Amino acid sequence: MNWKFWNKNKNDDKNKKKKSPAREWTDAIIFAVVAATLIRTLFIEAYTIPTPSMERSLLVGDFLFVSKVNYGARTPMTPIAFPFAHHTMPLLGTKAYWDGVKLPYYRLPGLSEVKKGDVVVFNYPMEADSPYYRPVDKRENYIKRCQGAPGDTLSLIDAQVYVNGKAAPNPPGEQTDYTITTTGMEMNPKILAELNVSNYENIPFPTMTKDAAAKIKGYSNVKSITQNIRPKGIADPFNSVFPAGYPKYRLTPNNGSFNWNVDNYGPIIIPKKGWTVKLDSLTMPVYGRAIEIYEGNKVDIKGSEVYINGAKADSYTFKMNYYWMMGDNRHDSADSRYWGFVPEDHIVGKALFIWMSWDDNGSFFGHIRWSRLFRGIN
Repeated sequence: MNWKFWNKNKNDDKNKKKKSPAREWTDAIIFAVVAATLIRTLFIEAYTIPTPSMERSLLVGDFLFVSKVNYGARTPMTPIAFPFAHHTMPLLGTKAYWDGVKLPYYRLPGLSEVKKGDVVVFNYPMEADSPYYRPVDKRENYIKRCQGAPGDTLSLIDAQVYVNGKAAPNPPGEQTDYTITTTGMEMNPKILAELNVSNYENIPFPTMTKDAAAKIKGYSNVKSITQNIRPKGIADPFNSVFPAGYPKYRLTPNNGSFNWNVDNYGPIIIPKKGWTVKLDSLTMPVYGRAIEIYEGNKVDIKGSEVYINGAKADSYTFKMNYYWMMGDNRHDSADSRYWGFVPEDHIVGKALFIWMSWDDNGSFFGHIRWSRLFRGIN
């Protein structure tokens, strides 16, 4: 080692071998990949809205920036992965990661906690199951609105969300299905399109906001327009809503029949770190999956008794916080009503603003939704 670095020979630079163009390009690419990976992991990342579950707040074709800083960046849990590929290699369709090395969940300090009303990107919890069995940070990214925080008691009454007994604020873009009855004169599709009615081809059962419904009600050819609300006490068919689809955690074969549906649901308590729940015939169907799948325990049901990691248990204390996520398009959203709680280690970041919006159905010069560019997300 040259301890006389201050007395550097001026001829050293001349004698140093110049990098080849290939080496310079390789170094530049490596630097760009490392820098971009750090930015995506620790600060901000771009996402696209692929489905209508958040309409009309977010539209299919909206491109978002999502902040990792707001809730604190989650450090990689599956560190060995192909750069910029989430869970599947493009074209090849093979895994883009190696799960032979797994790191524990850790989150850097953030600016705030997840708040009710935030639009949040998170990993889809159900990909812990067959056929995927993906690690937490390689599960598909979903985007929904947080409707319930840890420790909250949440319910839906006639499609209105209630949190701790109080009606929750409705998102400005929230929409549901309606039934339109006309005098016989058909609705003008252009009018429905101008009112941003989704699925307006599906007359008489389009999807729209309450404001759009109020305007349509005033048209002379409309006899009535009613919101399609599933009645209280009648379960959704095929045991489709949570927790009816998890018979494994029932203490008796007939236990766990919750007569809940997407419009009349709950009440349900969202687990909070440190909260101890009594394990019985009412709570096990609701919390069994979180205890076993998300918190990494072995759960066995023997008759009316619960065993956790081989030991008989009549209570359980949660290790993580959980959240309740729902889409603003209430009748076209696969959300917590169907698959339950979102664990804190699945949280990716907070949606900040739309930087681009592309409408595939727009005219040749109208594909870009100019009014949505750089719009904040509420």
